[in-house]
Amino acid sequence: MKCLLCEKEQINRIKLTNIIIFKKEYPSVCKKCFSQFTKLSERHCLTCFKEGISGTCEDCHRWKEEGSNPSHQSLYRYNEAMKYFFSRYKFEGDYLLRKVFSKKIKQFLNQYNSYTIVPVPTSKERFSQRQFNQVIGFLDDARVIYQDILIKKDGVAQSKKSKNERLKVVKSFEIKINTKIPQKILLVDDVYTTGSTILSIQKLLYQKGAKEVISFSLAR
Repeated sequence: MKCLLCEKEQINRIKLTNIIIFKKEYPSVCKKCFSQFTKLSERHCLTCFKEGISGTCEDCHRWKEEGSNPSHQSLYRYNEAMKYFFSRYKFEGDYLLRKVFSKKIKQFLNQYNSYTIVPVPTSKERFSQRQFNQVIGFLDDARVIYQDILIKKDGVAQSKKSKNERLKVVKSFEIKINTKIPQKILLVDDVYTTGSTILSIQKLLYQKGAKEVISFSLAR
């Protein structure tokens, strides 16, 4: 079996229980590659998980002053390994890489059974280029139940914007027609940078009747 990232052959021992129940072995990542992903430290902003912060960061203070309510969690630091991962998965369209973090994402989201999982959408333009929504790819492979209720208007990709441009909350999201808004929502995105995307959607959902909207991303 080859590692999904370095594509080198892995020597895996087949467990006896897997043979008995005919459990299929799925593609995975070697220990060397996976060790390059760094989990976020315990010292982080209480409301957005920005590292190196005790208490609440300046961005979150500003969001709160503007009427937003950041409540976000992430698992990994957006380091060079994560940047390379998203370059291949998100921008080069290597759909098989959705499997790399499936178990970790599922383990995290299992804690929130009382919330409705809602993926952050991609625009029609980006979808036509990539042929998949990278967040939904994660959720589908992790077999997480979700509601795809949001629409993103076409525009400049977040990855191509400066920090100041990202901080400007733009009305670039809509809710699908005839959608019943869940009371408790957990938004799921791939990467949290400034919070503008998540908080723009959060504001929209509150306006439409949601009672609690929190968020999660794989990387921060």
